[in-house]
Amino acid sequence: MARIKITIPSHKIFTATIPVRISDINYGNHVGNDAFVSILHEARVQWLKSHFFTELNVAGIGLIMSDLALEFKQESFYGDRIEVQLSCSEISSAGFELYYQLFTNRHGEQRLLANAKTGMVCYNYALKKVSTIPQVLKNILAAH
Repeated sequence: MARIKITIPSHKIFTATIPVRISDINYGNHVGNDAFVSILHEARVQWLKSHFFTELNVAGIGLIMSDLALEFKQESFYGDRIEVQLSCSEISSAGFELYYQLFTNRHGEQRLLANAKTGMVCYNYALKKVSTIPQVLKNILAAH
């Protein structure tokens, strides 16, 4: 069976630290798949907020996630503090790829929990159509 392999760009654009909540834990006593996706979302929103944006307003344009790939490496548990490192690539006229590496420090050792990628598309919610990436966002992404 073919496995997803995500190659993470080397230059990081943002790092978020997100604690694992008890509600992130599933019946296997580890972070559930759905909670990993929520952690990605939280890291992306924190990155946008660091530039005074939201997913609904990046210089007047919104963002939609067009795809998601998640490559699990290790379990994560209640009490972990997950460091999410974001990077980007493939900037186009209407979108870009965001990459995520999720780490935790356990027993004095940094452990890779997961790699992920989301395709982000600029979207005009008022007109209900794909939009050109705002220049200010393009500048932020290109600077890295």
